[in-house]
Amino acid sequence: MLKPLPPRPRLGFKAANRISIVASRYNAEFVEPMLAKALEEITLIEPESKTYVVHAPGSFEIPYLAGQLIQKNKPDAVICLGVIFQGETAHANLIASSVSDALCRMSVESGIPIIHSVLLLQNEEQARERCLGSESNRGTEAARAAIEVIRSSAALTTSGT
Repeated sequence: MLKPLPPRPRLGFKAANRISIVASRYNAEFVEPMLAKALEEITLIEPESKTYVVHAPGSFEIPYLAGQLIQKNKPDAVICLGVIFQGETAHANLIASSVSDALCRMSVESGIPIIHSVLLLQNEEQARERCLGSESNRGTEAARAAIEVIRSSAALTTSGT
């Protein structure tokens, strides 16, 4: 069952964070609406933040580009957006597992939060629910998660804990 989006972090925070987004071009009809919602949400919550977007050919290339962004741009967070459809073979599972493992490892090793919104879906109906609407758009969810983790990390640093 599709869960509702988490609540929006409080507005008006005067941060000027640097958030990078890597979005897959493959299945763009579903990824681009997630990207649009992510950008809209970041602008709404933290209008002073700067967002940089790069496109990957497919989901498998997302970790490489996320790593390059971390090395070269030193963002405060990276949001990764993609859609993988389960097919008749195990190929989709292999891609999804590889992407998940790489993004998790990279986030822990770099100390930069990576928000994983590369979705492994069964069909287009699931994609429409998660990518096209306003009620449960995973781009919105990813933006909220990025801002929340940046704020939590900053609070840990400034509080001395």
